[in-house]
Amino acid sequence: MSKASVIWFTGLSGAGKTTITDALVPELRARGERVEVLDGDVVRTHLSKGLGFSREDRDTNIARIAFVADLLARNGVIVVVAAISPYRNTRDAARALIEKNARFVEVHVAPPLETCIQRDVKGLYKKAIAGELKVFTGISDPYEEPLSPEVRIDTSQVSVADAVATLLGVLDQRASEHAPPASGGSAAA
Repeated sequence: MSKASVIWFTGLSGAGKTTITDALVPELRARGERVEVLDGDVVRTHLSKGLGFSREDRDTNIARIAFVADLLARNGVIVVVAAISPYRNTRDAARALIEKNARFVEVHVAPPLETCIQRDVKGLYKKAIAGELKVFTGISDPYEEPLSPEVRIDTSQVSVADAVATLLGVLDQRASEHAPPASGGSAAA
């Protein structure tokens, strides 16, 4: 690819962001790409330790992820972000920052809420529904769906392999749109 990309997965907890990321990254590396993953849970443990789940803290966490993604992308690294990133304006701010230096590909991982609840291995939805978690995205706190993501994947209908194939196709298409003209060609003035 001639220009780095930031592939930003957004969606509810249990949507499949990390699962798709775990399948996509080896495919990108097999193509010889330099790739880094910024997983929301991992970033919260290290870079954003101490932040809670208020809107301000969530916005701060996403702003930090966007900053690091931009730094990496400026240096030719493909960055895969897997973070709930529930607020549209915060994702839009991330896009505005990153698009100065790299392609931004927003991927809305969007199975029905019921599917996310069924996949809930941590028991967080159960606690949120019972009122034990006061602020939980999709239950007691809003998730603002992207209005026009580059890709929308309903993981209750699409296999991980098909999702990865779709994403690789989108990345290839975007790379060819930004490829320099072939050598020896001439452009009309």
